[in-house]
Amino acid sequence: MAMEQATAGGATVDATKDGIPILDVSDYVAGKDGALAALAADLRYALENVGFFYVVNHPISPELIERVFEETKRFHSQPLEAKQAIYLNRSNNGYMPLKGHAQRHSTLNKNPKPNENESFFARRERDPEDPDVKAGKDLRDPNQWPEGLPGFKETVLEYMTTMEAFGLKMLPVYSTAFGLPADFLDPFFHESETTVRMIHYPPAAETDAAENVFGTAAHTDRNFATYLAQAKVPGLQIRTTKGEWVPAPAIPGAYLVNSGDTLRRWTNDRFLSTAHRVFNDSGVDRYSIPFFHAPNLNATIEALPTCVDAQHPSLYPTTTYEDMQLEFLNKNYFNRQKYA
Repeated sequence: MAMEQATAGGATVDATKDGIPILDVSDYVAGKDGALAALAADLRYALENVGFFYVVNHPISPELIERVFEETKRFHSQPLEAKQAIYLNRSNNGYMPLKGHAQRHSTLNKNPKPNENESFFARRERDPEDPDVKAGKDLRDPNQWPEGLPGFKETVLEYMTTMEAFGLKMLPVYSTAFGLPADFLDPFFHESETTVRMIHYPPAAETDAAENVFGTAAHTDRNFATYLAQAKVPGLQIRTTKGEWVPAPAIPGAYLVNSGDTLRRWTNDRFLSTAHRVFNDSGVDRYSIPFFHAPNLNATIEALPTCVDAQHPSLYPTTTYEDMQLEFLNKNYFNRQKYA
Protein backbone atom coordinates (compact mmCIF):
# COMPACT_ATOMS: atom_id res chain seq x y z
CA MET A 1 0.00 0.00 0.00
CA ALA A 2 1.28 3.44 -0.88
CA MET A 3 2.13 5.51 2.18
CA GLU A 4 2.60 9.19 2.76
CA GLN A 5 3.59 11.18 5.79
CA ALA A 6 1.89 14.05 7.59
CA THR A 7 3.15 16.46 10.22
CA ALA A 8 1.77 15.99 13.72
CA GLY A 9 3.17 17.74 16.75
CA GLY A 10 6.51 18.33 15.07
CA ALA A 11 6.89 14.69 14.08
CA THR A 12 5.63 12.69 11.14
CA VAL A 13 3.05 9.94 11.00
CA ASP A 14 2.45 7.48 8.21
CA ALA A 15 -0.75 7.91 6.25
CA THR A 16 -2.56 6.27 3.37
CA LYS A 17 -2.34 7.89 -0.05
CA ASP A 18 -5.62 9.70 0.75
CA GLY A 19 -4.21 11.08 3.99
CA ILE A 20 -5.76 8.79 6.63
CA PRO A 21 -3.17 8.73 9.46
CA ILE A 22 -1.69 5.44 10.67
CA LEU A 23 -0.92 5.44 14.39
CA ASP A 24 1.38 2.85 15.96
CA VAL A 25 0.28 2.29 19.58
CA SER A 26 2.92 -0.29 20.54
CA ASP A 27 5.17 2.07 22.53
CA TYR A 28 2.19 3.49 24.40
CA VAL A 29 0.75 0.06 25.21
CA ALA A 30 4.20 -1.00 26.44
CA GLY A 31 4.34 2.05 28.73
CA LYS A 32 7.49 3.57 27.26
CA ASP A 33 8.57 7.01 28.42
CA GLY A 34 7.16 9.82 26.32
CA ALA A 35 4.86 7.51 24.38
CA LEU A 36 1.62 8.97 25.77
CA ALA A 37 2.48 12.53 24.75
CA ALA A 38 3.70 11.44 21.33
CA LEU A 39 0.63 9.36 20.58
CA ALA A 40 -1.66 12.15 21.86
CA ALA A 41 -0.04 14.59 19.41
CA ASP A 42 -0.60 12.15 16.54
CA LEU A 43 -4.21 11.55 17.58
CA ARG A 44 -4.84 15.30 17.89
CA TYR A 45 -3.61 15.81 14.35
CA ALA A 46 -5.75 12.94 13.04
CA LEU A 47 -8.96 14.13 14.67
CA GLU A 48 -8.50 17.82 13.91
CA ASN A 49 -7.78 17.17 10.24
CA VAL A 50 -9.35 13.86 9.17
CA GLY A 51 -11.62 12.36 11.85
CA PHE A 52 -10.34 8.85 11.04
CA PHE A 53 -7.11 7.01 11.73
CA TYR A 54 -5.72 3.49 11.64
CA VAL A 55 -4.30 1.79 14.73
CA VAL A 56 -1.51 -0.69 14.13
CA ASN A 57 0.42 -2.93 16.55
CA HIS A 58 -2.52 -3.01 18.91
CA PRO A 59 -3.00 -5.71 21.59
CA ILE A 60 -6.16 -7.33 20.15
CA SER A 61 -5.55 -10.96 19.23
CA PRO A 62 -5.89 -11.73 15.50
CA GLU A 63 -7.36 -15.09 16.51
CA LEU A 64 -10.15 -13.40 18.48
CA ILE A 65 -10.91 -11.05 15.58
CA GLU A 66 -11.12 -13.98 13.20
CA ARG A 67 -13.45 -15.85 15.54
CA VAL A 68 -15.81 -12.88 15.72
CA PHE A 69 -15.90 -12.64 11.92
CA GLU A 70 -16.70 -16.35 11.75
CA GLU A 71 -19.50 -15.92 14.28
CA THR A 72 -20.86 -12.99 12.25
CA LYS A 73 -21.05 -15.17 9.15
CA ARG A 74 -22.55 -18.03 11.15
CA PHE A 75 -25.27 -15.80 12.59
CA HIS A 76 -26.30 -14.34 9.25
CA SER A 77 -26.29 -17.72 7.52
CA GLN A 78 -29.24 -18.78 9.68
CA PRO A 79 -32.76 -18.93 8.21
CA LEU A 80 -34.55 -15.59 8.40
CA GLU A 81 -37.14 -16.91 10.84
CA ALA A 82 -34.41 -17.87 13.31
CA LYS A 83 -32.98 -14.36 13.18
CA GLN A 84 -36.41 -12.73 13.36
CA ALA A 85 -37.00 -14.59 16.63
CA ILE A 86 -34.73 -12.03 18.29
CA TYR A 87 -35.92 -8.96 16.39
CA LEU A 88 -34.63 -5.65 17.75
CA ASN A 89 -36.12 -4.78 21.13
CA ARG A 90 -36.66 -1.29 22.50
CA SER A 91 -33.00 -0.91 23.44
CA ASN A 92 -31.83 -1.94 19.95
CA ASN A 93 -30.53 -5.31 21.04
CA GLY A 94 -30.94 -8.25 18.68
CA TYR A 95 -31.49 -8.66 14.95
CA MET A 96 -32.22 -5.87 12.47
CA PRO A 97 -33.33 -7.12 9.04
CA LEU A 98 -32.52 -5.57 5.69
CA LYS A 99 -33.98 -2.08 5.28
CA GLY A 100 -34.40 -1.82 9.05
CA HIS A 101 -33.07 1.71 9.33
CA ALA A 102 -32.28 4.86 7.36
CA GLN A 103 -29.77 7.64 8.09
CA ARG A 104 -32.33 10.33 8.83
CA HIS A 105 -30.20 12.25 11.31
CA SER A 106 -27.61 13.21 8.69
CA THR A 107 -27.97 16.42 6.69
CA LEU A 108 -26.04 14.71 3.87
CA ASN A 109 -29.08 12.60 2.97
CA LYS A 110 -31.69 14.66 1.12
CA ASN A 111 -33.78 11.60 0.32
CA PRO A 112 -32.78 8.90 2.83
CA LYS A 113 -33.55 5.37 1.68
CA PRO A 114 -33.54 2.27 3.91
CA ASN A 115 -30.07 0.77 4.16
CA GLU A 116 -29.18 -2.54 2.53
CA ASN A 117 -27.65 -4.35 5.48
CA GLU A 118 -28.77 -6.74 8.19
CA SER A 119 -27.19 -6.57 11.63
CA PHE A 120 -26.95 -8.19 15.04
CA PHE A 121 -26.53 -5.76 17.96
CA ALA A 122 -25.35 -6.49 21.49
CA ARG A 123 -24.91 -3.80 24.14
CA ARG A 124 -23.28 -3.89 27.57
CA GLU A 125 -24.47 -6.90 29.58
CA ARG A 126 -26.26 -5.41 32.58
CA ASP A 127 -26.73 -6.87 36.03
CA PRO A 128 -30.39 -7.95 36.41
CA GLU A 129 -30.30 -6.34 39.86
CA ASP A 130 -29.23 -2.96 38.47
CA PRO A 131 -31.85 -0.45 39.69
CA ASP A 132 -32.26 0.96 36.17
CA VAL A 133 -32.85 -2.54 34.79
CA LYS A 134 -35.36 -3.39 37.50
CA ALA A 135 -37.14 -0.08 36.87
CA GLY A 136 -37.48 -0.95 33.17
CA LYS A 137 -35.67 2.15 31.91
CA ASP A 138 -35.13 2.60 28.20
CA LEU A 139 -31.74 1.48 26.81
CA ARG A 140 -31.31 -0.97 29.72
CA ASP A 141 -33.14 -3.97 28.27
CA PRO A 142 -31.26 -7.29 28.28
CA ASN A 143 -29.36 -8.49 25.26
CA GLN A 144 -31.07 -11.05 23.05
CA TRP A 145 -29.00 -14.07 22.08
CA PRO A 146 -29.72 -16.60 19.32
CA GLU A 147 -30.57 -20.19 20.13
CA GLY A 148 -28.81 -23.03 18.39
CA LEU A 149 -25.46 -21.25 18.01
CA PRO A 150 -23.26 -22.68 20.78
CA GLY A 151 -20.30 -20.46 21.59
CA PHE A 152 -21.76 -17.40 19.85
CA LYS A 153 -22.67 -15.46 23.01
CA GLU A 154 -19.40 -16.35 24.72
CA THR A 155 -17.27 -15.20 21.77
CA VAL A 156 -19.19 -11.94 21.35
CA LEU A 157 -18.94 -11.10 25.06
CA GLU A 158 -15.23 -11.94 25.06
CA TYR A 159 -14.73 -9.59 22.15
CA MET A 160 -16.75 -6.82 23.77
CA THR A 161 -14.80 -7.11 27.03
CA THR A 162 -11.50 -7.06 25.16
CA MET A 163 -12.48 -4.07 23.04
CA GLU A 164 -13.80 -2.11 26.02
CA ALA A 165 -10.48 -2.66 27.80
CA PHE A 166 -8.64 -1.28 24.76
CA GLY A 167 -11.05 1.67 24.50
CA LEU A 168 -10.43 2.49 28.16
CA LYS A 169 -6.69 2.14 27.61
CA MET A 170 -6.93 4.81 24.91
CA LEU A 171 -8.79 7.35 27.08
CA PRO A 172 -5.60 8.95 28.51
CA VAL A 173 -4.46 9.56 24.93
CA TYR A 174 -7.66 11.46 24.18
CA SER A 175 -7.53 13.38 27.48
CA THR A 176 -3.93 14.40 26.81
CA ALA A 177 -4.84 15.40 23.26
CA PHE A 178 -7.49 17.69 24.77
CA GLY A 179 -4.79 19.38 26.88
CA LEU A 180 -6.30 17.93 30.06
CA PRO A 181 -4.99 15.55 32.76
CA ALA A 182 -4.60 11.98 31.51
CA ASP A 183 -7.31 10.69 33.86
CA PHE A 184 -9.85 13.40 32.97
CA LEU A 185 -12.23 11.13 31.01
CA ASP A 186 -12.17 8.22 33.44
CA PRO A 187 -15.27 9.16 35.49
CA PHE A 188 -17.38 9.59 32.34
CA PHE A 189 -16.54 6.04 31.24
CA HIS A 190 -17.34 4.21 34.46
CA GLU A 191 -19.65 1.47 33.14
CA SER A 192 -19.23 2.94 29.68
CA GLU A 193 -21.72 2.24 26.93
CA THR A 194 -20.45 -0.44 24.57
CA THR A 195 -22.12 -1.86 21.49
CA VAL A 196 -20.94 -4.40 18.96
CA ARG A 197 -22.69 -4.52 15.59
CA MET A 198 -22.17 -7.57 13.41
CA ILE A 199 -23.14 -6.51 9.88
CA HIS A 200 -23.85 -8.37 6.65
CA TYR A 201 -23.87 -6.34 3.43
CA PRO A 202 -25.25 -8.29 0.44
CA PRO A 203 -23.83 -7.35 -2.96
CA ALA A 204 -25.32 -4.10 -4.24
CA ALA A 205 -27.81 -4.21 -7.09
CA GLU A 206 -26.76 -2.58 -10.37
CA THR A 207 -29.35 0.18 -9.92
CA ASP A 208 -28.55 1.01 -6.28
CA ALA A 209 -26.08 3.86 -6.87
CA ALA A 210 -28.38 5.64 -9.30
CA GLU A 211 -31.28 5.30 -6.87
CA ASN A 212 -29.33 6.58 -3.85
CA VAL A 213 -29.42 3.18 -2.13
CA PHE A 214 -26.41 2.28 0.01
CA GLY A 215 -25.34 -0.52 2.28
CA THR A 216 -25.14 2.27 4.84
CA ALA A 217 -25.83 5.80 3.63
CA ALA A 218 -23.69 8.80 4.53
CA HIS A 219 -23.75 9.48 8.27
CA THR A 220 -21.71 10.36 11.32
CA ASP A 221 -21.58 8.13 14.39
CA ARG A 222 -23.22 9.33 17.59
CA ASN A 223 -20.80 7.71 20.07
CA PHE A 224 -17.33 8.75 21.29
CA ALA A 225 -15.12 6.42 19.23
CA THR A 226 -15.72 3.57 16.79
CA TYR A 227 -13.19 0.75 16.45
CA LEU A 228 -13.69 -1.11 13.18
CA ALA A 229 -12.18 -4.52 12.59
CA GLN A 230 -11.24 -4.31 8.94
CA ALA A 231 -13.37 -6.31 6.53
CA LYS A 232 -11.49 -8.16 3.81
CA VAL A 233 -14.03 -6.98 1.23
CA PRO A 234 -13.83 -3.21 0.52
CA GLY A 235 -16.78 -0.84 0.54
CA LEU A 236 -16.25 1.80 3.22
CA GLN A 237 -15.83 5.38 1.98
CA ILE A 238 -14.87 8.49 3.96
CA ARG A 239 -15.85 12.08 3.16
CA THR A 240 -12.83 14.38 3.25
CA THR A 241 -12.91 17.97 4.49
CA LYS A 242 -12.95 18.96 0.80
CA GLY A 243 -16.20 17.05 0.29
CA GLU A 244 -14.65 14.20 -1.69
CA TRP A 245 -15.44 10.54 -1.03
CA VAL A 246 -12.33 8.35 -0.71
CA PRO A 247 -12.05 4.62 -0.01
CA ALA A 248 -10.74 3.42 3.36
CA PRO A 249 -8.39 0.59 2.36
CA ALA A 250 -8.00 -2.51 4.49
CA ILE A 251 -4.60 -2.57 6.20
CA PRO A 252 -3.82 -6.09 7.43
CA GLY A 253 -4.00 -6.30 11.21
CA ALA A 254 -5.14 -2.69 11.66
CA TYR A 255 -8.20 -1.18 13.25
CA LEU A 256 -9.84 1.80 11.58
CA VAL A 257 -10.95 4.28 14.24
CA ASN A 258 -13.19 7.30 13.92
CA SER A 259 -14.56 9.85 16.34
CA GLY A 260 -18.28 10.45 16.74
CA ASP A 261 -20.67 13.29 17.51
CA THR A 262 -20.13 12.96 21.27
CA LEU A 263 -16.41 13.70 20.91
CA ARG A 264 -17.09 16.53 18.46
CA ARG A 265 -19.58 18.09 20.85
CA TRP A 266 -17.25 17.71 23.83
CA THR A 267 -14.48 19.49 21.88
CA ASN A 268 -16.81 22.23 20.63
CA ASP A 269 -16.29 21.12 17.00
CA ARG A 270 -12.50 21.21 17.35
CA PHE A 271 -12.27 17.47 16.66
CA LEU A 272 -14.12 16.13 13.64
CA SER A 273 -16.96 13.65 13.41
CA THR A 274 -16.45 12.63 9.80
CA ALA A 275 -19.18 11.33 7.51
CA HIS A 276 -18.75 7.89 6.00
CA ARG A 277 -20.83 5.41 4.01
CA VAL A 278 -20.75 1.86 2.66
CA PHE A 279 -21.45 0.73 -0.88
CA ASN A 280 -20.75 -2.94 -1.52
CA ASP A 281 -20.14 -3.14 -5.25
CA SER A 282 -17.69 -6.05 -4.84
CA GLY A 283 -20.15 -8.65 -6.13
CA VAL A 284 -19.75 -10.76 -2.95
CA ASP A 285 -21.07 -10.64 0.60
CA ARG A 286 -19.32 -8.18 2.91
CA TYR A 287 -19.10 -8.52 6.70
CA SER A 288 -18.15 -5.72 9.09
CA ILE A 289 -17.86 -5.50 12.88
CA PRO A 290 -17.79 -1.97 14.35
CA PHE A 291 -17.36 -1.65 18.11
CA PHE A 292 -18.89 1.54 19.49
CA HIS A 293 -17.44 3.02 22.69
CA ALA A 294 -19.21 5.82 24.52
CA PRO A 295 -19.47 7.36 27.99
CA ASN A 296 -22.06 6.07 30.40
CA LEU A 297 -25.64 7.11 29.81
CA ASN A 298 -25.61 9.63 32.66
CA ALA A 299 -22.48 11.42 31.44
CA THR A 300 -22.84 15.18 30.99
CA ILE A 301 -21.77 16.36 27.54
CA GLU A 302 -20.68 20.01 27.44
CA ALA A 303 -17.74 21.88 25.95
CA LEU A 304 -14.45 20.93 27.60
CA PRO A 305 -12.60 23.75 29.38
CA THR A 306 -9.73 23.66 26.88
CA CYS A 307 -12.12 23.94 23.92
CA VAL A 308 -14.12 27.02 24.89
CA ASP A 309 -13.10 30.64 25.56
CA ALA A 310 -14.20 34.19 24.72
CA GLN A 311 -13.30 33.67 21.05
CA HIS A 312 -14.83 30.18 20.93
CA PRO A 313 -18.09 30.16 22.89
CA SER A 314 -19.91 26.88 23.39
CA LEU A 315 -21.78 25.83 20.24
CA TYR A 316 -24.14 23.38 21.93
CA PRO A 317 -26.35 23.29 25.02
CA THR A 318 -25.41 20.92 27.81
CA THR A 319 -26.96 17.48 27.45
CA THR A 320 -26.42 13.88 28.52
CA TYR A 321 -25.19 10.97 26.48
CA GLU A 322 -28.50 9.20 27.08
CA ASP A 323 -30.45 12.06 25.49
CA MET A 324 -28.09 12.13 22.52
CA GLN A 325 -28.42 8.39 22.02
CA LEU A 326 -32.21 8.38 22.25
CA GLU A 327 -32.47 11.15 19.67
CA PHE A 328 -30.21 9.20 17.30
CA LEU A 329 -32.06 5.90 17.65
CA ASN A 330 -35.51 7.44 17.37
CA LYS A 331 -34.62 9.19 14.12
CA ASN A 332 -32.91 6.29 12.36
CA TYR A 333 -34.31 2.93 13.46
CA PHE A 334 -37.76 1.82 12.41
CA ASN A 335 -38.29 -0.30 15.52
CA ARG A 336 -37.92 2.89 17.60
CA GLN A 337 -40.60 4.93 15.88
CA LYS A 338 -43.21 4.35 18.58
CA TYR A 339 -40.77 5.74 21.19
CA ALA A 340 -39.88 8.90 19.25
